[in-house]
Amino acid sequence: MTAPTRVGAADRSRVPAAGGWSRSSPRPYRRRRGRNQKTPWLYLAPALVVLGGLLVYPVYQLGLISFFEYTQAQVSGGEPTTFQGLGNYSELFSDPQFWQVLLATVVFAAACVVSTLAVGCALAVLLTRVRAVPRLALMLAALGAWATPAITGSTVWLFLFDPDFGPVNRLLGLGDHSWTYGRFSAFFLVLLEVVWCSFPFVMVTVYAGIRSVPAEVLEAAALDGASQWRIWRSVLAPMLRPILVVVTIQSVIWDFKVFTQIYVMTNGGGIAGQNLVLNVYAYQKAFASSQYSLGSAIGVVMLLILLAVTLVYLRLLRRQGEEL
Repeated sequence: MTAPTRVGAADRSRVPAAGGWSRSSPRPYRRRRGRNQKTPWLYLAPALVVLGGLLVYPVYQLGLISFFEYTQAQVSGGEPTTFQGLGNYSELFSDPQFWQVLLATVVFAAACVVSTLAVGCALAVLLTRVRAVPRLALMLAALGAWATPAITGSTVWLFLFDPDFGPVNRLLGLGDHSWTYGRFSAFFLVLLEVVWCSFPFVMVTVYAGIRSVPAEVLEAAALDGASQWRIWRSVLAPMLRPILVVVTIQSVIWDFKVFTQIYVMTNGGGIAGQNLVLNVYAYQKAFASSQYSLGSAIGVVMLLILLAVTLVYLRLLRRQGEEL
């Protein structure tokens, strides 16, 4: 019977540890892992510097001005800047017009988002059903609408619905009906223009997502007798949910801060401010009334609302088990 071998102090250093590494052997994995964790940040550093200069610093200045009394007198140097604390926010929240404009902004943005997603997704599905030439024509037309500047598109839509020279009133037999006179008709006209210039982004993005879905899945659903609506609701929509999340959040941000279309098509907010939204309301407070601190406070409120909506939406999706 062989006696057990004694391990000396010199040999003990060469015995593998519990994790598989010997005490004297180097641990290159830990060093490499730490280096790999820093590498993505090195690639992102230029973009972070640009974003810090273009986003972080302006937001900081916006929030800073909202806590001071900053009017034309302070800009010209006639009076010193005084700290107001939450006084600007208190004045803003006690203004009934602010709450009316906020409600109108939320309803208008929600209508624009739903309409844009509906039109964009419907046309994305249509692109998969038509031949190459009609598909190319529709893509070019949509991209042309997307590339049109907002002020140019707004001017064109005003001409189309002009009560004197517009072709829409002639085709519908409405005579000299003014679409921008009434509150709801003016909002509806702006909604049409916003959807017209926004749906191409949704259409192209969703169309690319549909093309990435395996054709066998769609063929199996069609063989089972599912209608086009059922295929979209039960097959495509769940598979495209990450893409739909992106286009929804983008649409919420764009439509909630609409400015050019409202300002141009309603001549600065409509009659007696009946078509004001928060962006135009902030512009009037800051530049028309020279109350820059109140305009900054409105901008901060808009930023917080958009952040809250985005975070809540992402949290609900994570609760449903979606990986974003």
